Amino acid sequence: MSASLNDRVLVLNRLWQAVNVCSARRALCLLFQGHAQVVHSEGESFNTFDFHGWREHSSRHLEGEAWVQTIAFRIRVPKVILLAFFDRMPRKEIKLTRQNIFERDHHRCQYCGEAMDRRDLNLDHIIPRDRGGLTTWDNLVCSCIRCNTRKGNRTPREAGMKLLRMPKRPKWRPFLTVSHTRHRDETWRQFLDPSLWEVEFGEELR
Repeated sequence: MSASLNDRVLVLNRLWQAVNVCSARRALCLLFQGHAQVVHSEGESFNTFDFHGWREHSSRHLEGEAWVQTIAFRIRVPKVILLAFFDRMPRKEIKLTRQNIFERDHHRCQYCGEAMDRRDLNLDHIIPRDRGGLTTWDNLVCSCIRCNTRKGNRTPREAGMKLLRMPKRPKWRPFLTVSHTRHRDETWRQFLDPSLWEVEFGEELR
């Protein structure tokens, strides 16, 4: 089946660590320039292909796979590529976002302890904003709507409520995770560490 050059491709560094997600166009350019190889799984083993090897492999295995058409040939869109020279793990500070608060608190209300779908959750300022509470990692917790309403414009102590744990800023992590992206491919699963944090999700809290 024909594919889009905007399809997402997982990028591994030279140590086989996931470091980025790029477009199929970028992946094929890196492959053609000799800066990357395709990582292709065959059962429980992995094979790597340079551009010419992947082109040859593609000519024999197109059926049911995503491909793009060039002037002279069709080539399969890789799902994972391995960089030839890059062996670092980029790091970036975790952004303070609604989604990252939910992730830190495991989608669990920090007052009643119930785990819920994110649409049923809210953010609570432990010390209310109009009483000087800041929008910071250590003053925000995941809260269900019921507990948030019960607490109102009070501190937990004033409301007779107790936090499951005191919130704090997460430690820095390698910057990539695609555990929540809509573009994730199942073949990426074995290269992704589920403990990593998504740092680019949503709007930063002000």
